[in-house]
Amino acid sequence: MSAPLTSDAVASAFHDACLAELDALKPGNVHRYTDGHGMDVADFEKSAAAAAPAIGAAGLTVGERIEAAVRATRGVVSHNTNLGIVLLAAPLAQAALISAGKDLRPTLTEVLQSLTVEDAKSAYRAIRLAEPGGLGSAPEHDVAAEPTATLLEAMRAARAHDRVAWNYAHEFVDIFDLGLKWRNGGKARWGDVPWVTTYVYLGFLAHIPDTLIERKFGAHMAGEVLDEARPIEAGLTQSHNPKEMAGPLASFDASLKNRGLNPGTSADLTVATLFASALVAG
Repeated sequence: MSAPLTSDAVASAFHDACLAELDALKPGNVHRYTDGHGMDVADFEKSAAAAAPAIGAAGLTVGERIEAAVRATRGVVSHNTNLGIVLLAAPLAQAALISAGKDLRPTLTEVLQSLTVEDAKSAYRAIRLAEPGGLGSAPEHDVAAEPTATLLEAMRAARAHDRVAWNYAHEFVDIFDLGLKWRNGGKARWGDVPWVTTYVYLGFLAHIPDTLIERKFGAHMAGEVLDEARPIEAGLTQSHNPKEMAGPLASFDASLKNRGLNPGTSADLTVATLFASALVAG
């Protein structure tokens, strides 16, 4: 990237990433093939359109960006559709907006290291407003209390049970070292098609226990879902025509939804990967 991206470009990249994720068949998650978990595609389309201006807005801190995006989302949907997406996208957007000729990844590291207590206060208000499922309470930096640590410190404390927090603590390594690798590999093999997004999503689902499932149903169930995803991911990896995997993917999708299992963290990481890919390309 030779210059900072404009606010409009960042907002557009975020909106496009959210819509592209909906176009992909993502087992257990909401997509254009089937709804699920009391939510439908329209909820996520409205959420993407509402949050995008805040994600791309100039002059906001990361915490302000998070809070503004969640408040805008809450104005158009009555339940949590994109908290994890927004938490991951806000520092990526910040890095893109201030990169000034530097690469996105080192700038992101600077953004994360410069997070403040005020960022944490804004993010906590956003989390309380979004009311994410399976959050529970925490012995340290609980979101129900007023934070006294920086947002990065709070995320480091939560990293063991939340993969979004884990990525703050590890400089978004899942996005840069895994997600972008899978996306680039899928594009090289099949072209820029929705199956590439499915491939990215399955990569996360088959290699990292989904922490939304883990918080709501326990580590054993998260491990079971990971094990179920692995042969399907392997089949897609080996396929020259990804449409051949539509049947197994649809069956896995139905099975997860019938059990009430939503790999929401894997979907959040997928959107962040698509967003980061667009920012790097921009």
